[in-house]
Parts: sequence; C-alpha cells; structure tokens
Amino acid sequence: MTSSPPQHPIDQITQRVDLLLQRYAQLQRTNGLLSEQVYALTQERDSLQSRLQTARAKVDALIERLPPTPEDAA
Repeated sequence: MTSSPPQHPIDQITQRVDLLLQRYAQLQRTNGLLSEQVYALTQERDSLQSRLQTARAKVDALIERLPPTPEDAA
C-alpha cells in the first residue's frame, strides 16, 4: 500500500491560489456575459418604450378624429 507523501504547505498554498485564479477568471467571464445581457435588455426596453409612446400618440390622434357622441353633446 502506497500513500502519498504529505504536501508541503507552499504546494498547498500554490494549489489554492491556482484555484482562486481559475474561479476569478470564471467570474470575470460570467460578469462580462451578464453585462452584455443587461446592455441588450436595456436597449430592448428603450426600444419598446419608444414604440409604446408612438402607439399611444397614434391612438390619441385617432381618438381626436372620432366624431362626438350624443352623450358628449349633452
């Protein structure tokens, strides 16, 4: 039966630092992707708000063109 020799503390620290660096790189990639999604969703929201304002203006213009109803005259 062979057992692995105990690791030197420097080796343990090196391994942990390597894992931390990998995790940091992964988090940076994830953050970049999330930032891109936020930007895209912000652009989509702004576009939808603009379209909504245009639609409201058109509906308001159509309402103004309607003839008065008998209830309005009374």
